[in-house]
Amino acid sequence: MENAVTSAPHIVVVGGGVSGLAAAHRLLGAGARVTLLEATTTLGGKLLAGEIAGAPVDFGAESMLARRPEGVELARAVGLGDRIQAPATANASLWTRGTLRPMPKGHVMGVPADPAALHDIVSAEGLARIAQDRELAPTEVGEDIGVGEFVARRVGREVVDRLVEPLLGGVYAGDAYKISMRAAVPQLFEAARSHGSLLDGVQDIQAKAAAKQQTGPVFAGLDGGIGTLPGAVADAVRAAGGEIRMDTPVLDLTRTAEGWQIRTDTELLAADGVVLSTPAWASSALLAAESPVAAAELSEIEYASMALVTLAFRRGDLAGLDERSGFLVPPVDGRTIKAATFSSYKWQWVTDRSPDLFVLRTSIGRYGEERHLDWDDADLVDVSLGDLGDAVGLAARPVATQVTRWIGGLPQYPVGHLAKVARVRAELAKLPGLRVCGAAYDGVGIPACVASAQRAADEIIATSTLAQNTQSDAGQ
Repeated sequence: MENAVTSAPHIVVVGGGVSGLAAAHRLLGAGARVTLLEATTTLGGKLLAGEIAGAPVDFGAESMLARRPEGVELARAVGLGDRIQAPATANASLWTRGTLRPMPKGHVMGVPADPAALHDIVSAEGLARIAQDRELAPTEVGEDIGVGEFVARRVGREVVDRLVEPLLGGVYAGDAYKISMRAAVPQLFEAARSHGSLLDGVQDIQAKAAAKQQTGPVFAGLDGGIGTLPGAVADAVRAAGGEIRMDTPVLDLTRTAEGWQIRTDTELLAADGVVLSTPAWASSALLAAESPVAAAELSEIEYASMALVTLAFRRGDLAGLDERSGFLVPPVDGRTIKAATFSSYKWQWVTDRSPDLFVLRTSIGRYGEERHLDWDDADLVDVSLGDLGDAVGLAARPVATQVTRWIGGLPQYPVGHLAKVARVRAELAKLPGLRVCGAAYDGVGIPACVASAQRAADEIIATSTLAQNTQSDAGQ
């Protein structure tokens, strides 16, 4: 008997960052009819490509984890496979105690398997404190614990302040003592639960990684900038029949007998399903009526703000600048910048496209220390140049500058974050056809955001007529 033809369900994706675009791409691949609504005039969220002095650059995220597949696979799926590039150099440094020091090898998020690995970073007293780890009684971690709190208990605060803080800060712009170890460094959390000694746990992590024989670069970028990924995904979405509406804020969500009603500033849309890929505070507001418990949980997720200061110099003015990808700055050293990236050294495509220029950028601001973001652009440029002068002897003046402020750009993952996310998802599971995704849930990196989006899309698909049609087709 022939199956009745069922029209494709209409799914509305709210938010046009990389998560929303990835969700739309996944839904279209399963046969859904998709409308993506973006409140602003720009797609991509914190992925933003641009130019400075004619040189193409990223004004937001500049790379993605290559050893986690979702981001690289999405880039390949939308035709960017031949533009994936590894960093030209991974020679990073720490600017601490007044000098640039090579980034140590043999550690997991700053925690070494052997104290000697940090001989150039921490003091002799600090090295002795690390060695005491194997003499200490095991530390209970319970359901979760702060990364910095646990590491300081095991190997001392100096390791946290000089290495863990700048490494975690580069990802979350947060306070290492408060960031959830279970959410941010899950392999370290599992090692802490199974080993009495932290050093032994790190050694075990490294042994398991070696057994997997992972090769290739840890990170990847795109020729032209990682900020070109959203545009490519958007093109693929449109080519597959998806509709993308810009400058269309969503004001209200209402559950109906048939599905969902989405109110924008100009119309009412009917949908069989909804994917919210908006920041936690925006999702909280939209869910307040239909899921007040989930909305309350989401309203508690806090965000850090930061600024990126991009500087372009004449390459000839920077003769003698050592080749390195950049450096991190421990907050304990009291500097304003928290990191610098030497884009023209790190990415070959930057040099290839602008051989006469040298582009670098600094980052300023972290959770709880955001007063600098109220400064004028010129002041942020000047303080960046001052710190760069102290760090690497840079004395040249840039030919062009660009300050990009990411207000509320990075969600914070405090202790208990994953439990909060589980509670949110448990509440939303009571609402047929609605899921959430994005940086606020399972990780702030591009692969984690893509994975979050694909999970949301797959769960929508599994409860829609798409899954029913697939099962019916399989039974023919």
